[in-house]
Amino acid sequence: MTEIQIGLLSVVMILVLIYSGLYIPVALGLVSFVGVWMLRGDIDVPISLLSLAAADSIAEPTFAVVPLFALMGLLISHAGVGRDIYEVSNYVFRRLRGGLGIATVAANAIFASITGSSIASASVFTKVSIPEMKRFGYTPRFTVGVVAGSSVLGMLIPPSVMLILYAIITEQSVGHMFIAGVIPGILLSVAFGVAILSMATFFPKMVMKSGGEKVEEQGQSLSGLQILRMVFPIVLLVGIVLGGIYTGWFTATEAGAAGAVGSLIVAVAKRRLTLKGFWKVLIETGHITASILLLLIAASMYSRMLGIAGLPTTFSEWIQHQEFGFVGIMIIYVILLVLMGTILDTVSIILIIVPLFLPILTPLDIHLVWFGIVTVIGAEIGLLTPPLGVSCFVIHSSLNDPEIKLSDVFIGAFPFALIMLAVLILIIIFPSLSLVFL
Repeated sequence: MTEIQIGLLSVVMILVLIYSGLYIPVALGLVSFVGVWMLRGDIDVPISLLSLAAADSIAEPTFAVVPLFALMGLLISHAGVGRDIYEVSNYVFRRLRGGLGIATVAANAIFASITGSSIASASVFTKVSIPEMKRFGYTPRFTVGVVAGSSVLGMLIPPSVMLILYAIITEQSVGHMFIAGVIPGILLSVAFGVAILSMATFFPKMVMKSGGEKVEEQGQSLSGLQILRMVFPIVLLVGIVLGGIYTGWFTATEAGAAGAVGSLIVAVAKRRLTLKGFWKVLIETGHITASILLLLIAASMYSRMLGIAGLPTTFSEWIQHQEFGFVGIMIIYVILLVLMGTILDTVSIILIIVPLFLPILTPLDIHLVWFGIVTVIGAEIGLLTPPLGVSCFVIHSSLNDPEIKLSDVFIGAFPFALIMLAVLILIIIFPSLSLVFL
């Protein structure tokens, strides 16, 4: 077999192994190891490559942002801030059609700005908003769809772990990636809100059961002091983390540390964090960090294997020879992102597909920060699409409700996946939407 044939076979084998249920880092590492062995004919080479990948991939201090922001998100979630945000958002939007749905989107957007995790958003708002929406007569399918759709905001609105990983892979500024994610994140949130309002107005049977939602009874009344008490911790943390990065006071790593300390103070002040709970948060942070770093090591080894096989260079030359142009390349890229999203998680997509396309994009002189926003949004769509749809699976497993099937979650989330695709196309056409503040 030629080197290119081995490289192509490795791509197919990874997809087959992952689809068959093998743990993604194991699939990447195994195929990379065997691929390098076949390419060089010496088992010592892949062993050396594995050690180099492990050392070079996670030795940089930059990777400290991963556990710090994970710890921050878990602490703030444990402190019950998600429920506070939801109550305030519900009070603000209570008189609009589909108000609870819009409140869920708004609360998810705010929650994303202090956690950066779609999985955290999905798990929190499954328990917070779904019971309330069902109580006020919203259809189960619409209810789970809103939570699934809005949960993906955690991957885009800074501080997003996905933006951090992309910045590390492409050697871009984490601060610039955060700044670039603000407008697209707001745009996507507004698009979700408008879509919910439109569905509630023009297709009410999709949203409400007959006789559901008496507006004047929806939610509890809040005083100005209560709203201030609920909102202050959020404003404080956003100011510390994002304000510190944007003003240049903190590096991304320092901002993560400051945010983690701030989240700990908030959790203790709210008296919702016990020693047992804190230990559980630390253990979960370790699990998240270990899984991400293991995936980074495996993906680094796979990228090196592809480089040895010459696949990125060959793929770049083939694309250029076809003369697809910028529009054609972006269409191919988005289609691949969406298709890969049906079987892979967002981190895996970014780590596998970005190194393949970087050699193609370099001659086009595109802005890699903008390309990162496009990549994250495109990969996010996969969180809502079968068969994997990580956010949909998290919601379904957290519900434990026999009335709501997994298919209901996917069907309910489908309109939000289409909205994300429309916003993605808009950002591709108008790159300034993500670069205006840079």
